Amino acid sequence: MRKPAQSDALASHIHARSLRYFDAIRRHRSIREAARQLHVASSAVNRQLLKLEAEVGTPLFERLPGGLALTAAGEAFARHVITVLQDARRFDSEMDALRGIRRGEISLVTVEGLNTSLLPDVVERMLTRYPGIRFHVHTAGSAAIRRMILDGDADLGLAFSLPHTGDLQQLAVGRFQLGAIVAAGHALAAEASVTFAQCARFPLLLGNARLSIGGLLEPLIRRYAKPLDTVLESDSIELMRRLAARGHGVGFQTRLGLENDFAEGSLVHVPLRSPRPLVSELGVYARAGRTMTPALDAFVRLLAEAIAEREQDEPIV
Repeated sequence: MRKPAQSDALASHIHARSLRYFDAIRRHRSIREAARQLHVASSAVNRQLLKLEAEVGTPLFERLPGGLALTAAGEAFARHVITVLQDARRFDSEMDALRGIRRGEISLVTVEGLNTSLLPDVVERMLTRYPGIRFHVHTAGSAAIRRMILDGDADLGLAFSLPHTGDLQQLAVGRFQLGAIVAAGHALAAEASVTFAQCARFPLLLGNARLSIGGLLEPLIRRYAKPLDTVLESDSIELMRRLAARGHGVGFQTRLGLENDFAEGSLVHVPLRSPRPLVSELGVYARAGRTMTPALDAFVRLLAEAIAEREQDEPIV
């Protein structure tokens, strides 16, 4: 029986079709769904999987009532398969780079709030320079973004306050002040800065545990130690923003994503004062060791420029 640690050597010579089929099964946890996505017969996918497991010398999936799940050997093999498939796409892009960045695909996962202004601006700049680029963009909470990058579901991720771990590389970063967001006519709107205690006198619109904002606010809520009038707890930045603009409570976020509201005069962002700075770190992430294609490298540079531009406009509290 081969040891799982040998999967990197195996991945270098196993037929590319088997790797693609394995990756589809891993993503969908189903031979039938993998076959549907690959536009082939289920029997063909099953044969490739059986052949692959025979070459590896150990089962790669557990057959469970709810679908297929990776075994320990499968988890180890999957890490190398993701690398091999991404490197294959990188090779194609590098061939294009010899003729300039004429085409390519960028898969991105981002937090919801960046879809308002920052991301449209950067995508527009990219398409203006390289009109042959195509984007695949998913929206998720910061907690889910790390897993999507590591699973190979996205080339890049834009997320707030991700833990610094060895399996991700941070390609660009900006630091943004957390503040209270209130309607223009709210009692707090004229303040230069506010404490959480001042905000807690009003109904609150709070992010839940899926949002990085929740982790930043948690020490302030614990220190306040009084009952809160929480009218909404959600993982939707958009919902909190809309309710705050309609005067239904005090929300909390950075200035990013509020650009249109500022222009319309419907929302005001008031920086939060606290014993330590309440700063949310916006990072651009890729899997550690991932080699950037020319298209990805160009896009990351544009992201870094846009983040730096917005960071310069941050208020000093």
